[in-house]
Amino acid sequence: MIRWQNLWRFIPLFGLMMLLLTGCGDDTISALKPRGPVARDQMFLMELSFGIMIAVVVVVFAIYLYVLVRFRKKKGEKDIIPKQVEGSHTLEIIWTVIPIILLLVLAVPTVQYTFKVLEDHRENKDALTVKVTAHAFWWQFEYPSLGISTAQDLVIPTGKKIAFELTASDVKHSFWVPSLGGKMDTNPGLTNVYYLEADDADTFLGKCAELCGASHTLMDFKVKSMEPAQFDQWVAKMKAPAAIPADAKAGEQIFKDNCLSCHAVNAQGLGAGPNLNGFASREKIAGIMPHNDESLKQWIADPQSVKPGAKMPAFSEGAPNVAKALKDQEINDLVKYLNSLKLPQ
Repeated sequence: MIRWQNLWRFIPLFGLMMLLLTGCGDDTISALKPRGPVARDQMFLMELSFGIMIAVVVVVFAIYLYVLVRFRKKKGEKDIIPKQVEGSHTLEIIWTVIPIILLLVLAVPTVQYTFKVLEDHRENKDALTVKVTAHAFWWQFEYPSLGISTAQDLVIPTGKKIAFELTASDVKHSFWVPSLGGKMDTNPGLTNVYYLEADDADTFLGKCAELCGASHTLMDFKVKSMEPAQFDQWVAKMKAPAAIPADAKAGEQIFKDNCLSCHAVNAQGLGAGPNLNGFASREKIAGIMPHNDESLKQWIADPQSVKPGAKMPAFSEGAPNVAKALKDQEINDLVKYLNSLKLPQ
């Protein structure tokens, strides 16, 4: 019993730990550090609502403490029943009008920003369109006006409106880049239009924000914002054919025999799996693994061990859902070929 009574002593320690932990995290996946105009507007609304809530809490606790002190039973006083007050038009008007005012303070700018964003987007006829298709558990990005497509790594120019046309191929997912703006659902058979813009060149982290299956937490992607000139160079590199070295030809044939039915390796190709054009220039494998030979071999051998529920079949003997068991040398040759799919320097 004494042990439980002494737990209150740890409350200040827990409070200090919570305060310290609020400083942890990655700046490129924080909605509290906006890096674009949409995110800044949303941040203003969050600050406004938080300020209103804090003001309400302060006033309520101030009244509570005042009543607690003012009307407490003082030493030496006899038990008395205070004057009973039933109904007060003045108080009822006050506690009705004040919440209405607070709601208006929050609702008016919220509606204004909503219509402002919609109006700004209607006027931006030169916005770059990116078609986003969410799959279990990866992301496909198409640039219709540029004639290219890619996966997992989304590249955008800075200072330009990006019109995202969002859909899904299987179940509901949700597209979210916290540093650039709030989330938007991707629904099978429907298309949601969503606009974002990046202030400066950087790499931001994106996630699926809708519970979608076994590997929901692993459905990550990257958003790379580049200066317009650098973005144009990236587009040109994506359209240039990859130069396959002679020692990767064996792996290329293995890829054609086993992988080409799902994975494209050219600028515009689409398939059941991610487009691997420029694959060797990506920072991550499957959006989450470090890009090295060991990670790539693990992914090819048994994708389910990395992303449970992934639709890619395994190529290692003994793994579940094996499409065709490849020998170790064949997997090594395939890895060498995939690592040759680099964007031109």
